Amino acid sequence: MAAGGEWCLIESDPGVFTELIRGFDCSGVQVEEIYSLDEASLEDLRPVHGLIFLFKWKPGEEPAGPIVHESRSLGIFFAKQANTVITNACATQAILSVLLNCNHPDLDLGPTLSSFKDFSATFDSSLKGLSLSNSDVIRQVHNGFARQQMFEFDAKLPQKDENVYHFVAYVPLHGKLYELDGLRDGPIDLGPCTPENWLGVCKPIIEARMQKYSAEEIHFNLMAIVSSRKAIHLKDIDRLNQKRTQILDNLEQLKSQSSKEGADAMETDQVTSENELQSVMKNIDSEISRLQTLIAGEDDKMLRYKVENIRRKHNYLPLIMELLKVLAKQGNLVPLVEKAKEEVQAKKAEQAK
Repeated sequence: MAAGGEWCLIESDPGVFTELIRGFDCSGVQVEEIYSLDEASLEDLRPVHGLIFLFKWKPGEEPAGPIVHESRSLGIFFAKQANTVITNACATQAILSVLLNCNHPDLDLGPTLSSFKDFSATFDSSLKGLSLSNSDVIRQVHNGFARQQMFEFDAKLPQKDENVYHFVAYVPLHGKLYELDGLRDGPIDLGPCTPENWLGVCKPIIEARMQKYSAEEIHFNLMAIVSSRKAIHLKDIDRLNQKRTQILDNLEQLKSQSSKEGADAMETDQVTSENELQSVMKNIDSEISRLQTLIAGEDDKMLRYKVENIRRKHNYLPLIMELLKVLAKQGNLVPLVEKAKEEVQAKKAEQAK
């Protein structure tokens, strides 16, 4: 786990981000990865509260719209990162940029984020960023996904890898689409939108951003913070059950009426109505069954996320060290290392052809 005030790198993964949100005691939402920007794929995810975009950061890139320098007056939560260092907090910052600007009834911020939002409400963007980076609770949840390292490295040393990846958020607020990038001086105004069309407005902006990079440098990840799929399906089932109860009552009334009048006296319209209600009942039962299957799928997915995150957090280093000691004691470690070197050289030679 990262020490002191440091923030660890975390994996850009919907299971990680979903558990991260739950670690903040926030409920009612989850994170889904977006593999396609086509309308049907985005429609299936509604309601979408915000997008989180991971991309290869390049210094000097021009914003896609004008920068709003006074976000407080617009009621926008915007936290500015230190402009001299790209910290590892940008993933959590992008997530919070969506959550703390969302007023959807499905979302319950919980005590941790509600307290932080209230505490920092009057702060400017720089002080909000400073408060975020110094929040022990938020940092501890974030650093819960720190990868175990065999050796400790000085975080102040220059990184050999020049590829730096960064997270930004896209959110619809007060009739406009905003890009919230902690490395900027304020939110970026991307133009007017509505709650219904904002994903369509955002789509060409993200596509244009992707097209700026050469084919060799493509490394993107797009995720959406959406309402809990299970909760939505449960609400739909509850609504269908209420409709089902009403239809059963209507059928009972029709049967009671027919028994009083006699089977021979049943009118054609009454028989038709009963058949139509039976058909509607069949469709409702089929839809409830489909939704129950979707709920089971969501339960399986969340269980898979839980197992994967346990594995991410588990410290395998003692086991690895013991395995290396056993291999060395048996005289197999050096031959395995040499074989691995040969395979690497062979692969490089193949790629050079």
